[in-house]
Amino acid sequence: MFSNNLDYQKDIEKVIQEQLAWEKLRNKSFLIIGASGMIGTFLIDCLMALNETQNLDISVYAMGRNQGKLESRFVNYLNDSNFHITAGDILKPLSSEIDYDFIIHGASNTHPNAYVSDPINTIMTNIKGTEQVLEYAAKHSVERVLFLSTVEIYGENRGDVEKFDEQYCGYIDSNTLRAGYPEGKRASEALCQAYIQQYGVDVVIPRLCRIFGPTMLEEDSKASSQFIRNAVNDEDIVLKSEGTQYYSYCYVADAAFALLFLLLEGKSGEAYNIANSQFDLTLKELAEKLAATVGKKVIYELPDQKEAAGYSKATQAILATDKIERLGWKPIYSLNEGLEQVIKIMKNKE
Repeated sequence: MFSNNLDYQKDIEKVIQEQLAWEKLRNKSFLIIGASGMIGTFLIDCLMALNETQNLDISVYAMGRNQGKLESRFVNYLNDSNFHITAGDILKPLSSEIDYDFIIHGASNTHPNAYVSDPINTIMTNIKGTEQVLEYAAKHSVERVLFLSTVEIYGENRGDVEKFDEQYCGYIDSNTLRAGYPEGKRASEALCQAYIQQYGVDVVIPRLCRIFGPTMLEEDSKASSQFIRNAVNDEDIVLKSEGTQYYSYCYVADAAFALLFLLLEGKSGEAYNIANSQFDLTLKELAEKLAATVGKKVIYELPDQKEAAGYSKATQAILATDKIERLGWKPIYSLNEGLEQVIKIMKNKE
């Protein structure tokens, strides 16, 4: 996707130069579900770079529903014997013809417009898709499954904590269209625990904050993604609220690094928050920082009805990262570096 972009290649290099037990991945096979998404794309680029730099002979199976999108996204790997496109629907059983050592399940609608326009698939890709992954893992010798969960499972902050640790559980109004995403993730986490107990499946659950990066999809309608597009196009940053929402963010390179770290170091059955504490910002602060980076200003605009219906109702969602940091993980990028990188890379997108 960014084969000739030196800044993007530096992001990949920074991740694979970290002192992880990469040798444990030698000759292993990975199924990445949601491969063409923001995080899936970056993960695959890291794994393929490990093959190139450390000759690990990792087999990568990139799964998504759209063959054409996968081929376009990973055009540089199509002739690589270690790379395989697996076009298919995660709502259907995984093929038993291939034995995967690791499965990373990241397929999901992850932005507001999709929650509103495709609510059933938003729920079922998580619940039914996760069932298909766990069923396969229970019947095959899968070493570990990563189920990518979200900050949104914590619901709304009840005002009793500053940050969400992994034990927190806030309020979600399940009788709303918008509830499908967090409730689907909550149910999927419970399903993971059931398969761990009943079949001994090894599952680790990363709970991701709001991720941004150059590998974001064109249709991504998250506020941070819209801000970034404004900045890349040298436009004023359009903020569709007062911007008081207070959230944790993380650059995609740090998120991918955390996932690979948990794949190798996480404890089965445990959930781990993934965020960069330097990126605890209000939406207004994020908009202002991006505007300052490109010399523009922030302007305010009311969202239309469809946009508003897809927005999270949580006004404060800050993740505590003590648990993963005690294992030895820490982010690579500072706040300014992450914001500068995403703009620089996307301005020179090829």
